[in-house]
Amino acid sequence: MNSYDRQLLDMLQNQVTARGINDARILEAMQRAPRHLFVPEASLDKAYDDHPLALPAERATISQPYMVAYMTDALRCPPQCRVLEIGTGSGYQAAILSFLCREVFTIERYGNLRNQAETTVHELGRMNVHFKTGDGLEGWPDKAPFDRIIITAAARKPPKALAEQLAEGGSMLIPLGDSQIQTLTRVTRTESGFEAEKLIPCVFVPIISNRRSLTEDEDACDWIEPIEI
Repeated sequence: MNSYDRQLLDMLQNQVTARGINDARILEAMQRAPRHLFVPEASLDKAYDDHPLALPAERATISQPYMVAYMTDALRCPPQCRVLEIGTGSGYQAAILSFLCREVFTIERYGNLRNQAETTVHELGRMNVHFKTGDGLEGWPDKAPFDRIIITAAARKPPKALAEQLAEGGSMLIPLGDSQIQTLTRVTRTESGFEAEKLIPCVFVPIISNRRSLTEDEDACDWIEPIEI
């Protein structure tokens, strides 16, 4: 067992299962997508630390391992589901989801991050992940509807353009709040509209669309109708 193998197992035991994430499928997926493959070379010695790490793009990060595990668990992905991810970043979250879902569609606004993520994920042999460079707020309409949507950046409210790409009965994870702190929220599409469930406090960078921050600009996009949270 090499040093990275030991660090990975320690991460899973001390940061993930110790905090209540015990789904065997998720633990196996995280083991099959070693985190050190997704961090910048300068951060390799911190690859399995219990905090986010910076990526080579403005305000971009690879999330804390526990937050990745928590969001994966909260997404509740059955094996046949199709997932849209907004904010590819390093590709780490997409890689983990690729072991749990039928297809993953992921959008990143920075081309350099998208290219590196695509290379890393495909080198792992995960060919069920599809990459796109673009404005995440637009989603991926020609591939919709999606069973799940996971958004790794924050907004004041659920953006209408993304919520409407959910299949009926599908759900979307999104950090909702201002630029300082948010609440990770699960939004589910029903026959009559949308329902929301608060999960845990969190801090993510904002969704940026057309140079406008979705945590600060009330008019940055159309939101879905007010929902009880």
